[in-house]
Amino acid sequence: MTALQILAGPAARARLAERGLRPEDIGLIPAAAGGPKGLILNGLDRLLFGDWLTRSHQTVHLVGASIGAWRMATAALAHRDVATAFNTMAEAYVTQEYDVLPGEKRPRPEGVSQRFGEILAEIFEGREAEVLGHPRFRLHVVTSRGQNKGLGLLAREGRLRTPLGYLGAFAANAVSRPLLGRFLERVVFSDPRDRLPLKLKDFTTREVHLSRANLRGALLASCSIPFWLRAQHDLPGAPRGAYWDGGITDYHLHLDYRALQAAPAPLVLYPHFQQQVVPGWLDKALKHRHRSTAFLDNVVLLCPSPEWIATLPGAKLPDRNDFMTLDTAERRRRWRVAVSESQRLADDFATLTARDTVQALPL
Repeated sequence: MTALQILAGPAARARLAERGLRPEDIGLIPAAAGGPKGLILNGLDRLLFGDWLTRSHQTVHLVGASIGAWRMATAALAHRDVATAFNTMAEAYVTQEYDVLPGEKRPRPEGVSQRFGEILAEIFEGREAEVLGHPRFRLHVVTSRGQNKGLGLLAREGRLRTPLGYLGAFAANAVSRPLLGRFLERVVFSDPRDRLPLKLKDFTTREVHLSRANLRGALLASCSIPFWLRAQHDLPGAPRGAYWDGGITDYHLHLDYRALQAAPAPLVLYPHFQQQVVPGWLDKALKHRHRSTAFLDNVVLLCPSPEWIATLPGAKLPDRNDFMTLDTAERRRRWRVAVSESQRLADDFATLTARDTVQALPL
């Protein structure tokens, strides 16, 4: 049994069959939202950024939402000691804990936001210039900003307006994904040295520059799950408003990657925790939106096989429900096992990339 599966779009499959998977062919790496599920990619992250990509010299764009944004920021921070950086991130994620007030079942959003902001500060404060000055990597952090259009219910966070706004967003998205743009827009905080080399015309989009002043705020906003964390308001250098988890608009970053096909490094390498690339968080229940599209023609997707996932504690990937169903000690134990076992994915990837030709499943 192999732990790693490889799937690819038609253009990517042809290139893999012709010349295998080479680091110099990679122009962009996306990183999905998904909370604790992202821990299963820790071993791959350490290998990709600590060894494999160092065998090439081209610029690589790193695009992330939620935990994916944290992972990609870690990669940009980690050019001196990749293993330590990703191990620190994993341990910080595994050990996070939030107080629950007497008589309540879950921690209050303001407490979660405060503590999560402290975790990000412990890792990134004072090191923003390192992230933004990486010689090869260009970081792009995806957030979801409440629109001022229409009723503007999500333009600011509020006790009544936020639930009403997300109820409207859910209904609009069920009719048509572009209609979600009446409630939320995609805001990408990008490395000012290079714009994101994609044509983001599928959804209402705005781009602003990442800076030392807004890096941690953008990361916290990209991880701010509605009703679990507070929205981040009025980020420096960005339009005023409420910013939430980038996974709401772009759960798995099902973006139009085809513009890269004309570049010297034409492939998108996507380490992911599942086979499907779901457009937005509100699309999770809409199975017809989980199918591959032409947007993914040049994407190489790496994910754990279902058979291997069944060998993990609980026969599943870590997920956010573990906070509710497991005590702290057992949750941490299971998540640490998942991080440790993720090395299997890295080992399979090393074997795969040693071949002169690679056969991938259709994405």
